[in-house]
Amino acid sequence: MVTVWIPSLLRSLTGGVTQIELEAGSLRELIDRLDERHPGIKDRLVGDDRVKPNIAVVVNGVNSRSGLRQPLDDGSEVHFVPAMSGGATQVGTTNGAR
Repeated sequence: MVTVWIPSLLRSLTGGVTQIELEAGSLRELIDRLDERHPGIKDRLVGDDRVKPNIAVVVNGVNSRSGLRQPLDDGSEVHFVPAMSGGATQVGTTNGAR
């Protein structure tokens, strides 16, 4: 079984459930099974047959770079994390120092 942690932004689709256990051998299979149970999840996670760029997938504590091909083992933990964008820096400012 694979344990999936559902982020707060997707919990409206799971009825508030925060954790789900499913059988899956890959991330693609996991998302398909999630969508069977909770229709609409796949549309929020996948676009153009790849994980949407605003979603980071963390498997067993490591940021996945394999996309939907990411293999999953029995006991794997998967987190879908809304991707963070960096902050802006002001070029040429000295914070008042001279």
